[in-house]
Amino acid sequence: MPARIPDLSKVRQIVPPLSSKLHKGQAGRVGVVGGSEEYTGAPYFSGIASMKVGVDLCHIFCEPGAGTVIKSYSPDLIVHPYLRTKEKKETDLTVDKIVERVTSVFSRVHVLVVGPGLSRDEVMQDTAKELIKKAREQDMAIVIDADGLYLVQQYPETVKGYKKAVLTPNVVEFKRLCEKMNVQMKDEKEKEEIAKELSQALGGVTVVQKGTVDYITNGDEVLKCDIDGGLKRMGGQGDILSGAIAAFLAWGKAYENNVWEHSNEVETKDIALYATYGACHITRTSSRLAFQKYGRSVLTSHMLEEIGASYDQFMKH
Repeated sequence: MPARIPDLSKVRQIVPPLSSKLHKGQAGRVGVVGGSEEYTGAPYFSGIASMKVGVDLCHIFCEPGAGTVIKSYSPDLIVHPYLRTKEKKETDLTVDKIVERVTSVFSRVHVLVVGPGLSRDEVMQDTAKELIKKAREQDMAIVIDADGLYLVQQYPETVKGYKKAVLTPNVVEFKRLCEKMNVQMKDEKEKEEIAKELSQALGGVTVVQKGTVDYITNGDEVLKCDIDGGLKRMGGQGDILSGAIAAFLAWGKAYENNVWEHSNEVETKDIALYATYGACHITRTSSRLAFQKYGRSVLTSHMLEEIGASYDQFMKH
């Protein structure tokens, strides 16, 4: 079955209405696990993008060296400096204790993003691995990007078979995941077929193969998002996508829980696919609109300014 563009009217159904009947938090609460002393922008972009797309609250779980910096970027984010690198970890602070502190906030989170700015430090990686396990135990949707994908390359069983996981690899990350899972990348194969095989090898997780066209698959079917994006490949755009996906997944959970009245036309098995498509659409539009304004001098922060207009285009397209 070839890749298809979904019916946008169906994708829009998982978007909650702006209503005085909803209280704070019902339109989504996102947690981002990432942020180290060297990488502070990535978790900020992911978290603030989720809020600009439309969730109510976002928690950032990061290393203390990143915490103060991220707090200075925006007062809208709730920052928890609970993570530790191997170098900065106190002697009596075990990975289990760090995980316990983070999971104490899980009751306030609908979706977890793992990876932006995480680093490859072994304690940070071990902590992230345990947090993914805890999120799975609580049936929480998970978005895995950046250094979270490095973790999956090392330990595929961390996500294998978990259909509420969404992986967002770029070209290099995708190739490494395919090599790890023994998925052949032959020239004669269509890109969407390779993405589908990778999803199947990982037990049906949703995979977004980012590129000129974004291919989104759960191993059964493939969606494609081919609307125009910007022409500059500055760092941070993937972080915005991870936050946008988290926002739509949080809305998908609210949709499943009938937080507002709707027609129940979207099946549970399709929520991750539709959520990811909506996020790709908005991220690519934001990139294009920002590039149209700033050209070669465009920055990822300019994309944040265009999310509102991109959302409006998505809802009216």
